[in-house]
Amino acid sequence: MSDLPERLSLREVGPRDGLQNEDPVPTDAKVALIDALSGTGVGRIEAVSFVHPKAIPQMADADAVWSAVTRNPDVRYSALVPNLRGAERALAAGFREIEVVVSASDTHNRKNINRSTEESLDDIAVLIELVHGQGATCQVVVATAWGCPYEGDVPVERVVGVAARALRDGADGLSYGDTTGMATPSRVTRLVGETRSALPDVPLNLHFHNTRGTGLANVLAALELGVSDFDASVGGLGGCPYAPGASGNIATEELVHMVEDMGVATGIDLEAMIGAAAEAERIVGRTLPSQVLRAGPRTRTIG
Repeated sequence: MSDLPERLSLREVGPRDGLQNEDPVPTDAKVALIDALSGTGVGRIEAVSFVHPKAIPQMADADAVWSAVTRNPDVRYSALVPNLRGAERALAAGFREIEVVVSASDTHNRKNINRSTEESLDDIAVLIELVHGQGATCQVVVATAWGCPYEGDVPVERVVGVAARALRDGADGLSYGDTTGMATPSRVTRLVGETRSALPDVPLNLHFHNTRGTGLANVLAALELGVSDFDASVGGLGGCPYAPGASGNIATEELVHMVEDMGVATGIDLEAMIGAAAEAERIVGRTLPSQVLRAGPRTRTIG
């Protein structure tokens, strides 16, 4: 096995990506989940999304949630936006880390944002200028990076081309999203390798779903290439309203359990994260897919 990074940087996306695919959750429950996650040692939390309530009604209370959260000074909170109006709302709410999403697949982008990929990239160029003008940062999330539920495989060259355009327009970093869990380790190796060749210095985050059971295997493949920045969702919450069959993200507690045992530090208290996963399960009222939530950590014994 290749040398692995000494430390992994993890962004918890459960409160946003996780809850956007559930029945609407009360505002106070969302706040409680974010506050619980803020006490686990996780360094970054994607708290809300500023999107039109008709598009994602689960995020209609983004301002109310954010105003009620108890901010932990050791946690960096971010917001996802789909367009310029969303960025304006996020900045007005006080966020200084913004993520904007564009799909490498033109069909998925039209379903998600009602415009072509190229049109979204044009808008993102203006959005980045606005965000930087307010002293904030902007990461561009390239969705359907490993495939689209409408188009099938998305060529690696197209994904890298979208990423390169975003960087030319000033993006502070990239995230590749496996929107419907179509990635496998060999596909991760190819896309990360091609990205590193074309864009060698770009800060790269990876966002995997476990739709087809390959989520943690994909993380391991990326770790072996030196990638050390990942998204995960408490309890394995998540999905995409515009991607049929897109079940949950990789579970935060499962990722922490695996990499910590491999000697990769996360700074996260695993038992506290399992407790937050139990809270998430209670909030959504259904059994979540996390196996570590069910079985506990490897070190837990009976008696």
